[in-house]
Amino acid sequence: MTVQVAAPKPSVLAQFHALTKPRVIQLIVFCALIGMVLAVPGAPTGAQVMLAAIACLGIYLVAGAAAAFNCIVEKGIDAKMKRTSWRPTARGELSDTQTLIFSAMLCAAGSAILYVWVNPLTMWLTFATFVGYAVIYTVILKPLTPQNIVIGGASGAMPPVLGWAAMTGDVGPEALILFLIIFLWTPPHFWALALYRVEDYRKSGLPMLPVTHGSEFTRLQILLYTFMLLAACLLPFVYGMSHWPYLIVAVALCLGFCWYAVRLLRNYSDELARATFRFSLIHLSVLFAALLLDHYLI
Repeated sequence: MTVQVAAPKPSVLAQFHALTKPRVIQLIVFCALIGMVLAVPGAPTGAQVMLAAIACLGIYLVAGAAAAFNCIVEKGIDAKMKRTSWRPTARGELSDTQTLIFSAMLCAAGSAILYVWVNPLTMWLTFATFVGYAVIYTVILKPLTPQNIVIGGASGAMPPVLGWAAMTGDVGPEALILFLIIFLWTPPHFWALALYRVEDYRKSGLPMLPVTHGSEFTRLQILLYTFMLLAACLLPFVYGMSHWPYLIVAVALCLGFCWYAVRLLRNYSDELARATFRFSLIHLSVLFAALLLDHYLI
């Protein structure tokens, strides 16, 4: 007879760490770092490297605070969905009070670091991003409109702007181009996920686009957004902030994303939706890495 042993409960430290959604925050900090690097012509000085490291820490902490606050608001929804039912708040392992205190401490620490050691503009922009994600998107938009991810995507598109502001003390047009790229990337990225998780979203009661408007309409929207994303990804080259190596990589990545979207529209399967979601992650990571390499190689 086989005896099943229950998996050990994660430590309290591991539970608090899980609240910050580490994989999501890694992408946020990476995109902020790209904004920092592109804001500095040529190789950075030692002081600029130190400033970037401090800014990354501050942004990491505030982003983690927003993620933890999101876990409080959505604990009931998270408990109904396979993808999120493991979260400590959804399982009742951490109380609302514990999570709220943790979120407030992270936000206060990150904001203080940005205000004192970076600059006030970066602190206020980062705090506005916290409010945009944790309150405007999570509390107001997400449960009310199927366009939640489009409007709320503005918060997720802010990291390169934060990085640019950290190094320059202002927000230039280059930072806004990076913002636009992530803003247009976000809907097809999340809608691909929502397509193969549609039953989870239906049970949760969230009005995600595949639930409210159906699979075919969502797939058409994904295709249209990938076309707009292709145009936006050309802007760094057109504006003169990147060169031919970036352009070649950007066109290849965007055509790949468009091809996934076309296939998704013509012949849907959950497996293809999953592959599209995974490719969207590769798309953004490699695109920004290409911007980074282009900045130093040319």
